[in-house]
Amino acid sequence: MENRITSLLHQKGENILSIYFTAGYPELNDTKRIIEELERCGADLIEIGMPFSDPVADGPVIQHSSEVALSNGMTINLLFEQLKEIRKTVSVPLILMGYLNPVMQFGIEEFCLKCKETGIDGTIIPDLPLEVYQEEYKEIFEKYSLSNIFLITPQTPEQRIRMIDLLSNGFIYMVSSSSTTGVKESGDNEQIAYFERIRSMNLRSKQLIGFGISDKASFERAAQYASGAIIGSAFVTALAGEMPIEHKVNAFMLKFLKTSII
Repeated sequence: MENRITSLLHQKGENILSIYFTAGYPELNDTKRIIEELERCGADLIEIGMPFSDPVADGPVIQHSSEVALSNGMTINLLFEQLKEIRKTVSVPLILMGYLNPVMQFGIEEFCLKCKETGIDGTIIPDLPLEVYQEEYKEIFEKYSLSNIFLITPQTPEQRIRMIDLLSNGFIYMVSSSSTTGVKESGDNEQIAYFERIRSMNLRSKQLIGFGISDKASFERAAQYASGAIIGSAFVTALAGEMPIEHKVNAFMLKFLKTSII
Protein backbone atom coordinates (compact mmCIF):
# COMPACT_ATOMS: atom_id res chain seq x y z
CA MET A 1 0.00 0.00 0.00
CA GLU A 2 1.63 3.22 -1.16
CA ASN A 3 0.87 6.43 0.70
CA ARG A 4 2.90 9.40 1.90
CA ILE A 5 4.47 7.36 4.72
CA THR A 6 5.73 4.57 2.49
CA SER A 7 6.84 7.10 -0.11
CA LEU A 8 8.92 8.91 2.51
CA LEU A 9 10.45 5.65 3.73
CA HIS A 10 11.38 4.64 0.19
CA GLN A 11 12.62 8.04 -0.98
CA LYS A 12 14.55 9.20 2.07
CA GLY A 13 15.00 6.05 4.11
CA GLU A 14 17.41 7.45 6.70
CA ASN A 15 17.72 10.32 9.19
CA ILE A 16 13.94 10.70 9.13
CA LEU A 17 12.86 13.27 11.70
CA SER A 18 9.37 12.72 13.07
CA ILE A 19 7.85 15.22 15.49
CA TYR A 20 4.97 14.54 17.89
CA PHE A 21 2.72 17.12 19.52
CA THR A 22 -0.68 17.06 21.19
CA ALA A 23 -3.60 18.54 19.23
CA GLY A 24 -5.15 21.51 21.03
CA TYR A 25 -2.00 22.33 23.02
CA PRO A 26 -0.95 24.84 24.13
CA GLU A 27 -4.06 26.59 22.75
CA LEU A 28 -7.08 24.96 21.17
CA ASN A 29 -6.57 26.42 17.69
CA ASP A 30 -2.78 26.00 17.45
CA THR A 31 -2.92 22.59 15.74
CA LYS A 32 -2.90 23.64 12.10
CA ARG A 33 -0.26 26.35 12.59
CA ILE A 34 2.07 23.93 14.39
CA ILE A 35 1.81 21.42 11.55
CA GLU A 36 2.42 24.05 8.88
CA GLU A 37 5.40 25.48 10.76
CA LEU A 38 6.91 22.06 11.41
CA GLU A 39 6.84 21.24 7.71
CA ARG A 40 8.29 24.65 6.83
CA CYS A 41 11.12 24.07 9.30
CA GLY A 42 12.08 20.64 7.97
CA ALA A 43 10.11 17.90 9.77
CA ASP A 44 9.80 14.79 7.60
CA LEU A 45 6.82 13.29 9.40
CA ILE A 46 4.33 14.69 11.93
CA GLU A 47 2.47 12.76 14.61
CA ILE A 48 -0.61 14.50 15.99
CA GLY A 49 -1.66 13.32 19.43
CA MET A 50 -5.36 12.89 20.15
CA PRO A 51 -5.62 13.84 23.84
CA PHE A 52 -7.09 11.26 26.19
CA SER A 53 -7.89 11.34 29.90
CA ASP A 54 -5.91 8.17 30.71
CA PRO A 55 -2.77 8.13 28.52
CA VAL A 56 -1.02 5.13 30.06
CA ALA A 57 2.01 5.12 27.73
CA ASP A 58 2.77 8.80 28.18
CA GLY A 59 5.09 10.50 30.62
CA PRO A 60 4.26 13.62 32.63
CA VAL A 61 4.98 16.15 29.84
CA ILE A 62 2.58 14.61 27.32
CA GLN A 63 0.06 13.75 30.05
CA HIS A 64 0.00 17.41 31.01
CA SER A 65 -0.42 18.51 27.39
CA SER A 66 -3.37 16.11 27.06
CA GLU A 67 -4.99 17.53 30.19
CA VAL A 68 -4.58 21.08 28.90
CA ALA A 69 -5.89 20.16 25.43
CA LEU A 70 -8.96 18.43 26.88
CA SER A 71 -9.67 21.39 29.14
CA ASN A 72 -9.31 23.64 26.08
CA GLY A 73 -12.11 21.62 24.47
CA MET A 74 -10.22 19.39 22.03
CA THR A 75 -12.14 16.39 20.65
CA ILE A 76 -11.61 14.04 17.71
CA ASN A 77 -14.50 15.73 15.90
CA LEU A 78 -12.94 19.14 16.38
CA LEU A 79 -9.52 17.85 15.30
CA PHE A 80 -10.91 16.61 11.99
CA GLU A 81 -12.64 19.98 11.56
CA GLN A 82 -9.35 21.80 12.20
CA LEU A 83 -7.53 19.61 9.68
CA LYS A 84 -10.18 19.51 6.94
CA GLU A 85 -8.12 21.75 4.62
CA ILE A 86 -4.64 20.80 5.85
CA ARG A 87 -3.68 19.21 2.51
CA LYS A 88 -3.98 22.60 0.82
CA THR A 89 -0.89 23.74 2.69
CA VAL A 90 0.96 20.63 3.95
CA SER A 91 2.45 17.70 2.02
CA VAL A 92 4.41 15.71 4.65
CA PRO A 93 2.93 12.48 6.02
CA LEU A 94 0.55 12.97 8.94
CA ILE A 95 -0.20 10.35 11.60
CA LEU A 96 -2.85 10.46 14.33
CA MET A 97 -1.65 8.95 17.60
CA GLY A 98 -3.95 8.10 20.46
CA TYR A 99 -5.78 5.46 22.42
CA LEU A 100 -8.40 2.95 21.36
CA ASN A 101 -11.30 4.01 23.58
CA PRO A 102 -11.99 7.43 21.98
CA VAL A 103 -11.54 5.94 18.49
CA MET A 104 -14.07 3.19 19.27
CA GLN A 105 -16.49 5.76 20.64
CA PHE A 106 -16.10 7.72 17.43
CA GLY A 107 -16.60 4.51 15.42
CA ILE A 108 -13.69 2.64 13.82
CA GLU A 109 -14.91 2.83 10.24
CA GLU A 110 -16.13 6.41 10.59
CA PHE A 111 -12.74 7.34 12.04
CA CYS A 112 -10.88 5.70 9.15
CA LEU A 113 -13.16 7.40 6.63
CA LYS A 114 -12.54 10.81 8.21
CA CYS A 115 -8.80 10.14 8.17
CA LYS A 116 -8.92 9.44 4.43
CA GLU A 117 -11.10 12.48 3.72
CA THR A 118 -8.77 14.69 5.77
CA GLY A 119 -5.52 13.40 4.28
CA ILE A 120 -4.26 11.47 7.30
CA ASP A 121 -1.81 8.74 6.28
CA GLY A 122 -1.60 6.54 9.34
CA THR A 123 -2.42 5.85 12.97
CA ILE A 124 -0.57 4.82 16.10
CA ILE A 125 -2.88 3.26 18.72
CA PRO A 126 -0.61 1.77 21.40
CA ASP A 127 -3.37 -0.13 23.22
CA LEU A 128 -4.91 -1.72 20.11
CA PRO A 129 -4.07 -5.45 20.45
CA LEU A 130 -2.34 -6.92 17.42
CA GLU A 131 -4.79 -9.83 17.24
CA VAL A 132 -7.83 -7.56 17.43
CA TYR A 133 -6.44 -5.39 14.64
CA GLN A 134 -5.71 -8.42 12.49
CA GLU A 135 -9.11 -10.07 13.02
CA GLU A 136 -11.45 -7.07 13.20
CA TYR A 137 -9.95 -3.88 11.81
CA LYS A 138 -7.20 -4.64 9.29
CA GLU A 139 -9.55 -4.70 6.29
CA ILE A 140 -11.16 -1.43 7.35
CA PHE A 141 -7.82 0.36 7.74
CA GLU A 142 -6.62 -0.94 4.39
CA LYS A 143 -9.93 0.03 2.73
CA TYR A 144 -9.14 3.64 3.59
CA SER A 145 -5.39 3.39 2.79
CA LEU A 146 -4.33 3.93 6.41
CA SER A 147 -1.01 2.61 7.70
CA ASN A 148 -1.43 1.34 11.27
CA ILE A 149 1.87 1.61 13.11
CA PHE A 150 2.70 -0.97 15.78
CA LEU A 151 5.07 -0.53 18.72
CA ILE A 152 7.77 -2.94 19.85
CA THR A 153 9.85 -2.78 23.03
CA PRO A 154 13.01 -4.49 24.29
CA GLN A 155 10.76 -7.17 25.80
CA THR A 156 8.77 -7.97 22.63
CA PRO A 157 9.46 -11.61 21.63
CA GLU A 158 11.00 -12.28 18.23
CA GLN A 159 7.95 -14.23 17.03
CA ARG A 160 5.69 -11.28 17.78
CA ILE A 161 8.08 -8.82 16.13
CA ARG A 162 8.00 -10.90 12.97
CA MET A 163 4.19 -11.01 13.09
CA ILE A 164 4.12 -7.22 13.44
CA ASP A 165 6.55 -6.96 10.55
CA LEU A 166 4.22 -9.00 8.34
CA LEU A 167 1.17 -6.94 9.31
CA SER A 168 2.87 -3.55 8.98
CA ASN A 169 2.26 -1.34 5.97
CA GLY A 170 4.26 1.62 7.23
CA PHE A 171 7.11 1.59 9.72
CA ILE A 172 7.60 -0.15 13.06
CA TYR A 173 7.78 2.16 16.10
CA MET A 174 10.71 0.96 18.19
CA VAL A 175 10.23 2.04 21.79
CA SER A 176 13.75 2.68 23.05
CA SER A 177 13.08 1.40 26.56
CA SER A 178 10.32 -0.22 28.59
CA SER A 179 8.82 2.89 30.11
CA THR A 180 6.65 5.89 29.38
CA THR A 181 7.54 8.73 27.03
CA GLY A 182 9.96 11.43 28.08
CA VAL A 183 13.60 12.43 28.12
CA LYS A 184 15.86 9.66 29.42
CA GLU A 185 19.48 8.74 29.67
CA SER A 186 20.16 6.54 26.68
CA GLY A 187 22.98 4.71 24.99
CA ASP A 188 23.68 2.10 27.64
CA ASN A 189 24.86 -1.33 26.58
CA GLU A 190 21.46 -2.94 27.08
CA GLN A 191 19.75 -0.44 24.80
CA ILE A 192 22.40 -0.70 22.10
CA ALA A 193 22.12 -4.49 22.24
CA TYR A 194 18.36 -4.14 21.67
CA PHE A 195 18.90 -1.84 18.67
CA GLU A 196 21.47 -4.22 17.20
CA ARG A 197 19.23 -7.24 17.77
CA ILE A 198 16.37 -5.65 15.84
CA ARG A 199 18.69 -4.55 13.05
CA SER A 200 20.10 -8.07 12.75
CA MET A 201 16.58 -9.47 12.22
CA ASN A 202 16.53 -7.90 8.72
CA LEU A 203 12.86 -6.96 8.95
CA ARG A 204 11.12 -5.91 5.75
CA SER A 205 9.59 -2.89 7.52
CA LYS A 206 11.74 0.11 8.34
CA GLN A 207 11.89 1.28 11.95
CA LEU A 208 11.81 4.63 13.70
CA ILE A 209 12.97 4.88 17.31
CA GLY A 210 10.97 6.83 19.88
CA PHE A 211 10.73 7.56 23.63
CA GLY A 212 13.64 9.51 25.10
CA ILE A 213 14.86 11.10 21.85
CA SER A 214 15.45 14.74 22.63
CA ASP A 215 18.78 16.09 21.37
CA LYS A 216 21.62 15.71 18.90
CA ALA A 217 23.22 12.76 20.66
CA SER A 218 20.06 10.69 21.09
CA PHE A 219 18.83 11.37 17.55
CA GLU A 220 22.14 10.51 15.92
CA ARG A 221 22.51 7.39 18.05
CA ALA A 222 19.03 6.21 17.04
CA ALA A 223 19.66 7.00 13.39
CA GLN A 224 22.65 4.64 13.40
CA TYR A 225 20.32 1.72 14.08
CA ALA A 226 17.06 2.71 12.40
CA SER A 227 15.67 4.90 9.63
CA GLY A 228 15.23 7.82 11.98
CA ALA A 229 13.67 8.86 15.26
CA ILE A 230 10.63 10.46 16.85
CA ILE A 231 10.78 13.47 19.15
CA GLY A 232 7.79 14.05 21.41
CA SER A 233 8.22 15.31 24.96
CA ALA A 234 11.11 17.65 24.15
CA PHE A 235 9.05 19.38 21.44
CA VAL A 236 5.91 19.55 23.60
CA THR A 237 8.02 21.18 26.31
CA ALA A 238 9.28 23.72 23.75
CA LEU A 239 5.68 24.72 22.94
CA ALA A 240 5.12 26.09 26.45
CA GLY A 241 5.59 29.78 27.18
CA GLU A 242 4.32 33.09 25.90
CA MET A 243 6.14 33.45 22.58
CA PRO A 244 4.19 33.05 19.31
CA ILE A 245 3.80 29.46 18.10
CA GLU A 246 5.79 30.15 14.92
CA HIS A 247 8.72 31.42 16.96
CA LYS A 248 8.68 28.45 19.35
CA VAL A 249 8.54 25.89 16.52
CA ASN A 250 11.24 27.65 14.53
CA ALA A 251 13.56 28.01 17.53
CA PHE A 252 13.24 24.32 18.40
CA MET A 253 13.70 23.06 14.86
CA LEU A 254 16.53 25.44 14.03
CA LYS A 255 18.50 24.35 17.05
CA PHE A 256 17.75 20.71 16.38
CA LEU A 257 18.50 20.75 12.67
CA LYS A 258 21.70 22.71 13.18
CA THR A 259 22.97 20.18 15.68
CA SER A 260 21.55 16.99 14.23
CA ILE A 261 21.05 16.87 10.49
CA ILE A 262 22.48 19.80 8.60
